[in-house]
Amino acid sequence: MQWCFRDASVLWDGDLQTRDFCWQEAIITGENFGHFVDLSGFMVFPGFVDVHGDGFEHHLAKRRGVLKDIQFGFHAAHNELASNGITTAVLAQFFSWEGGMRGPEFAAHFLPGLQRFQDRVPTTLMPQLRFEIHMREAYEQFYNLVRDYNVPYVVFNDHLPHEALRKGKKPPRLNGQALKAKRSPDQHLELLQRYHASHLDVMADLPRFAARLRELGCLLGSHDDHTAEDRGFFYQMGAVISEFPETIEAARAAQGPVFMGAPNFVRGGSHKDNVSASDLVDQGLVTALASDYHYPSLWLATQDIARTKGWAHAFDLVARGPARALGLNDRGYLLEGARADFIVVHAETHTIQGTFAAGQPTFATAEFAQRLLSIA
Repeated sequence: MQWCFRDASVLWDGDLQTRDFCWQEAIITGENFGHFVDLSGFMVFPGFVDVHGDGFEHHLAKRRGVLKDIQFGFHAAHNELASNGITTAVLAQFFSWEGGMRGPEFAAHFLPGLQRFQDRVPTTLMPQLRFEIHMREAYEQFYNLVRDYNVPYVVFNDHLPHEALRKGKKPPRLNGQALKAKRSPDQHLELLQRYHASHLDVMADLPRFAARLRELGCLLGSHDDHTAEDRGFFYQMGAVISEFPETIEAARAAQGPVFMGAPNFVRGGSHKDNVSASDLVDQGLVTALASDYHYPSLWLATQDIARTKGWAHAFDLVARGPARALGLNDRGYLLEGARADFIVVHAETHTIQGTFAAGQPTFATAEFAQRLLSIA
């Protein structure tokens, strides 16, 4: 199929201009031919490249046992991604002692399910596995999952309640976590205490495990860096991406890409009283904004940034910058030869009216669909 939108406002190579916008199959072209659609009154922007999102969890299993068919869950999650303009999505799946949907068993169920679903949609759905670093006994299980399902992106997490454990206190949410993990509260507490006591050994062993993952071609990152020393440790072992650093010191110490949450930006601060994403954006320390737990926040944050810094700067943080950080150099911008991932936005209401991934429509409102059907 060959399509051409006429008279739209297009963010063409970073410059918003009124022009024709054309693509053939999955690639943007510079030639005006094919099915012509009058798109005056609309804007065309790159599709969002979402570097970290776990909003899909609500679709896969809102409550334990509610959803038996994971494919239906992926379908529902994809519809939300598309309606929010996301054309490349990193689905951040836990591999954690927390159990339930965050446990190793669900990760082993998630990966083949996502692999099967990917063939049904043009949207790029990238799995990310989030490894809880104290689970040294699961190194081989985790490594085999990454190898067998070609997981391109691994992030190291540490969600242990270290402060409470150091003080000998009962950690918060212990009973609920134990229930999810199918352990008694006493068993769960004993596990956390054992993991906490092994911390120095974990930090000694982790670089060797990271090296094995890098040999598979994995992109590595760390999550919730708190200090400059934390970031330096992970960077030295090849985890170049810093996801959601908690302090400005950690963000400044990052020698690689820095990802922050769009919900943090939209709210004006972190819900955990960590560093503000908007402050880091203002200081030029952010490579990419991510949906985190709320897919609509990407478009909300983009509009906020565009009001003060312009559309080009905004889309550098939600499309081009994220794509480069993930090694996806064929997308995140609108230019001849790029992958045809883009969104259509109403020029007055600034609502997303349509989403295209690899040149194929994944979402359309009634108003935009009427324009599509009025082709010449």
